Amino acid sequence: MKLPDAIDATIDALRSLLSLQTEIRQGEELILRALRGGHRLLLCGNGGSAAEAQHFATEMVGRFRGQRRSFPAVALSADGSLLSCIANDFGWDSVFVRQLQGQARPGDLLVVLSSSGQSSNLVAVLEEARRLGLPSLALLGRDGGPCRNLATAAIVVPGDETAPIQEAQLFLIHHFCRRIEEAFSAPDA
Repeated sequence: MKLPDAIDATIDALRSLLSLQTEIRQGEELILRALRGGHRLLLCGNGGSAAEAQHFATEMVGRFRGQRRSFPAVALSADGSLLSCIANDFGWDSVFVRQLQGQARPGDLLVVLSSSGQSSNLVAVLEEARRLGLPSLALLGRDGGPCRNLATAAIVVPGDETAPIQEAQLFLIHHFCRRIEEAFSAPDA
């Protein structure tokens, strides 16, 4: 793909978010409700989506723009030793489920990132979140796959190419960070 075509694909993916404003607001509400209640964001994904989950956790615990307090967030895909232990002992489909079982507390929010919504380990962790009574937010691509209907709220970036989907998801992560910082800088936060 030539550079102008790649840029156009990313612009199209970003523009598609305008038609998803209701879903984006639902995601904001889930995130803000968890954080206002003193709960954590538990984030996961595979491959590039794992990197985006870690990026989101970094923005939350560290900072996005201004000086503010740290927010609790954990990237479940960030610990290679833990992932290999669980995969070896329980299978790849359990790498996030096992962590959710051990770390999740009532009120925490599971955030799943995937460019397809097809990964069996993400389907499994969303099913486990339901079983545990945890809310979940899925940032997905293509048609959302089976993850779409398992999440409490899903934002599905349309398109067939992974890169523009992930670029739109990174935009959403930064958008959520802006909204969080705005919400917690308000006098009643």
